[in-house]
Amino acid sequence: MLSNIRVVLVGTSHPGNIGSTARAMKTMGLSNLYLAEPRVEPDGHSIALAAGASDILKDLVRVDSLAEAIEDCSLVIATSARSRTLDWPMLEPREAGQKLATESLNGPVAIVFGRENHGLSNEELQQCTYHVAIPANPEYSSLNLAQAVQIICYETRVAHLALVAEPQPLESEYPLAADQERFFDHLEKTLLSTGFIIKNHPGQVMTKLRRLFSRARIEAQEMNILRGILTSIDKQVEPKQK
Repeated sequence: MLSNIRVVLVGTSHPGNIGSTARAMKTMGLSNLYLAEPRVEPDGHSIALAAGASDILKDLVRVDSLAEAIEDCSLVIATSARSRTLDWPMLEPREAGQKLATESLNGPVAIVFGRENHGLSNEELQQCTYHVAIPANPEYSSLNLAQAVQIICYETRVAHLALVAEPQPLESEYPLAADQERFFDHLEKTLLSTGFIIKNHPGQVMTKLRRLFSRARIEAQEMNILRGILTSIDKQVEPKQK
């Protein structure tokens, strides 16, 4: 199960954080590290701070975007501070660990950590199923990247050990991140063609729909039904546009 759990660092700018992340992962039995849009490469400082986890650095995967890092994942959880401007389905770290451990039974899942200085963009956050916020001391909530990774990896390991001791039935099959993005692209194109979304004034419609579907957590078969509905609408709209 743990080999299906992917730690994704986005836009990392300090080599030492990559090494410290590898150490935090290995102590909890995780080994699958992805760097999305890294601004630096692992170096001697990274290896020193990995402290015996250099095998994770050797096998890490570099990709050009978050979308590429998570495209084959059915569950993606982003670490984020609670935000009033982007009200997304939120988890506590323990809940996040439980979901990561449980859904890794079906295939790849990911936990995403943002840039050291300003985290993840709203666009990146919207690509994720849930957000998780670590309830640190509000008077001093300055967790560094590796500390945040350690906390989530610990909760995931605890949940994993509980599953090993008392296996649970497999959950429903959920669509992969790449399939979800294709669905949202299709939905937006259809809503544009019907006039529900005005091209020059789209507002927040798609953001709110993404939030709705993330909160509902639709299954793969349900998404296929929705894609079929959109296709049937497209067939009705196309002749009228000619």
